[in-house]
Amino acid sequence: MINQETIQRIMDATRIEEVIGEFVSLKKRGANHIGCCPFHNEKTPSFNVSPSKGIYKCFGCGESGNAVGFLMKHEHYTYPEALRWLAKKYNIEVEEEKLTEEQIERNNERDALFHVSEFAQKYFASLLYENEMGTAVGLSYFHSRGLTDKVIKDFGLGYCLDEWENFTRHALANGYSENVLKKTGLTIFKDDGKTYDRFRGRVMFPIYSVSGRVLGFSGRVLSKEKQAAKYVNSPDSEIYNKSHILYGLYQAKNAITRQDKCYLVEGNIDVISMYQSGVENTVASCGTSLTVEQVRLMRRYTKNVTVLYDGDSAGIKAAFRAVNMLFEEGMHVRVVLFPDGDDPDSYAQKYGSTQLQDYLRDNETNFILFKTKILSADIKGDPIRKAEVLSDIVRTVALVPDLMERTEYVTQCASLLHIPEETLQNELAKTLNRKLYESLNHKPDEGDKDLADNGAQPELQAKEQAKEQAAMKPVTPFMINPAQSQENKIISLLLNYGNEVIAIPSSPGTQATPQNDGGEAAAEKYTVAQIIVGELLNDQLAFVDPVCQLIFNEYAKRLNDGETSVDTQIFVEGENQQVRDTVISMMMDEYTVSDKWREKHIHVPTKEERIGMDVQESLLTLKIKNLYIKIDDIDRQFPYLTDDNERLILISQKMQLMNLKQKIGAALNRVIS
Repeated sequence: MINQETIQRIMDATRIEEVIGEFVSLKKRGANHIGCCPFHNEKTPSFNVSPSKGIYKCFGCGESGNAVGFLMKHEHYTYPEALRWLAKKYNIEVEEEKLTEEQIERNNERDALFHVSEFAQKYFASLLYENEMGTAVGLSYFHSRGLTDKVIKDFGLGYCLDEWENFTRHALANGYSENVLKKTGLTIFKDDGKTYDRFRGRVMFPIYSVSGRVLGFSGRVLSKEKQAAKYVNSPDSEIYNKSHILYGLYQAKNAITRQDKCYLVEGNIDVISMYQSGVENTVASCGTSLTVEQVRLMRRYTKNVTVLYDGDSAGIKAAFRAVNMLFEEGMHVRVVLFPDGDDPDSYAQKYGSTQLQDYLRDNETNFILFKTKILSADIKGDPIRKAEVLSDIVRTVALVPDLMERTEYVTQCASLLHIPEETLQNELAKTLNRKLYESLNHKPDEGDKDLADNGAQPELQAKEQAKEQAAMKPVTPFMINPAQSQENKIISLLLNYGNEVIAIPSSPGTQATPQNDGGEAAAEKYTVAQIIVGELLNDQLAFVDPVCQLIFNEYAKRLNDGETSVDTQIFVEGENQQVRDTVISMMMDEYTVSDKWREKHIHVPTKEERIGMDVQESLLTLKIKNLYIKIDDIDRQFPYLTDDNERLILISQKMQLMNLKQKIGAALNRVIS
């Protein structure tokens, strides 16, 4: 348990844009930062981060919270784990209180899987330098691949001894249970009760989460046994799913964001060699064909990806299969093919880092144009083959979501294929219309090559789409109904400007308005919270919306207790989810005033400049709303009264309310009926 004082130090040091920037590529927009939401699939950024308020809000799926909440949601951390992550980032020493036995027992299985994976990584890494066999076999292999000790440590590489139960015995001796060893796949348990290390005799490549936690391993065999698989990967578990992870992303993410480009390669060694050669923005799929989830993970950091594959026919076909998926997810795709027989690793070892970087720069080609050139060379005057190539190119171009980009591809591809541009445009229009028809809940064409290339059956794609839609939380409209709109406005003023000091005269009809020597209304200085809370308590006005009433009650209580300001983080970090969501929605503004107004020398008043006016107008409008309610109540009572005196009293009360309504209307410069 982390004590409260340490928690406060962590929260004070935390900068939310730096924390979220570790996982999402953010761009500054006005006072806020914006990027693509990591919690749902989107191509137009709607994920907003406010450094000044310490909160984030996605206007697409509705997810919101503070830095701790983001880590808990994105990395599936517990609350203490998120705090420890922040403490490590900001170099804060964590002071903890001793856990009780009951609290220790509550440590869930997921935590144990993380702990044993990190324990295994440290053990395998230590064997390279502290064990004779580890040094002779494991370390010498990495050195033979041209890797330096620095990059070996940067990627946490290691070696699992070629013994049946070396790691298993070591883990059990250190208190880890057979259950967690089995579920991480580090140990294999046979039906006859025998156990053995899954990765024995292999060099180890730990696979990290975006935040640097060890999720699983990829082990490469060093023996020449034909029956042994070259690579063995951790099985999927509660913490590891290979189709959702990119190897090297933890080390590459900052470089990807900085350069706004990602290199995609085939293998782990390729990633490490590229990194060592200065091309740090490189990732690979984790022992699986590229998946949609991996593409979307890349897209959090950049839309520009360059695919690096071997120059042989197999490498070219692999590039063709992967790229359709990249285009479909809105990526800008380029390709570099290495000379036949080379890959990024071998090329770097042959020619060095400088020549590798020069080769990447000089041989990078737009993928669709590259594909068109490759396929057109195979036509050789065959009209049937030309028609097939045309269809293939059109299917790829149709995956590009941007209209202008598609149009440019049509022009250039038509020139390369020596066909009229109109012909290619017509074929593209047919393909797009067919896809639109299928998207409207019609059964897709089972012979569609795009589906086959992606390795997905139509029914599986439909299930995936349904799953994504179910994961999308509907956004609760900010204005629930007209009657509550003014309540939302007032609570929004409290949350965003409650501690601002302004000068505002008393509201007409409620309190005597003080005057200065010149007979003009004299404004006194109060905080926005003091004005709003004082006015509403004086008039005994309540909120229709229970969430608004809860927030107002907290302000009233704290001001009554003598506090001069209220920290909105008490709501953001509170236990009431509905209050948290409401507060963040009200504090996060999706829109900003365009700089175009300033360029045209037109001054548009900012919200800060309008605070006094907004507070006064909002309070007066709420009072009018309350007067309407009271007048309607009198009108409903009147037909049922038989006593003339009671009727006269109600008429008198109604006249007073009507006069007060007219005075407030005049103050608002409105005609009140």
